[in-house]
Amino acid sequence: MGDAITKLSPLDPPVTASDSPPVTQATFAIGDERTASRIVDAITESYPSHDLAIAAFEAPGGRWDITMHFGEPPDQDFIRSLVTDTAGEAAASSIVFGTVETKDWVKASLADLVPVSAGRFIVHGSHDRDRVPTNKLGIEIEAALAFGTGHHGTTRGCLLLLDQVLNQRTPKRVLDLGSGTGVLAIAAAKALRRRVLATDIDFRSVIVASENAHLNGVGTLVEAVHATGFHAPDFAANGPFGLVMANILANPLRRLAPDMARHLAPHAFVILSGLLPHQANSVVAAYRGAGLKLLKRIQIDGWSSLLMQRR
Repeated sequence: MGDAITKLSPLDPPVTASDSPPVTQATFAIGDERTASRIVDAITESYPSHDLAIAAFEAPGGRWDITMHFGEPPDQDFIRSLVTDTAGEAAASSIVFGTVETKDWVKASLADLVPVSAGRFIVHGSHDRDRVPTNKLGIEIEAALAFGTGHHGTTRGCLLLLDQVLNQRTPKRVLDLGSGTGVLAIAAAKALRRRVLATDIDFRSVIVASENAHLNGVGTLVEAVHATGFHAPDFAANGPFGLVMANILANPLRRLAPDMARHLAPHAFVILSGLLPHQANSVVAAYRGAGLKLLKRIQIDGWSSLLMQRR
């Protein structure tokens, strides 16, 4: 196996095959990496994230094998329509649907993922724990708890920008907004050895982030909280923040700009991602209107990540 494109979601982790129902699996192949990446993005943008895991792996000969797993039986016509819109009818007609035991698809989705390096950080699975270089800060994400393994361009972009920020400044108060598995919160906590607030609108993601923080030895530093927007008292209690990381989507990022600005310390850094390239300018404009300036924009695997700073 070569490189991988992966988007995993916090499906309830199974205990045994006997007490967990099988999940629906859909498999097909595509001819090139760009199309495979577009398919992964299209499906993850259009399908409920709590019910889907999707991975694309490079196979011998340059073919890309795409595998999807669904916690509930999907609308097969809808999935085929998404693939048709992205890659054509031939690709959509080649999709094969079936069922597999729950415990098997988790391993199948992530067992072949290689560690991902981003600046001082390296994100890896438990099977690669011994491969983390001594000069890197390892972030271990268990396969069964996946929603953000570091392989997605948005996570890698955020980690690279976080590394850049930490090379310039040591923020005292840090927020990971929309934390998912907690990768960014764990990275900041490991590098700074300071408390980090991690919030998510999905309660299961909050549990996942907390468990991953303990797995990575920063359970006492990462405070995982279930919250929507900036309406929980935890934000006022833990702010104002010198660094905010928000790897979510363009529309909520634009809406959150004024509220986020009110929770920032002077000269605070803000890392934003989850943006398609054509969405980046409108997000930059929203945050400029809230008093921030753009410092850097990077693009990885078709996703844009922004580094901004409060004026």
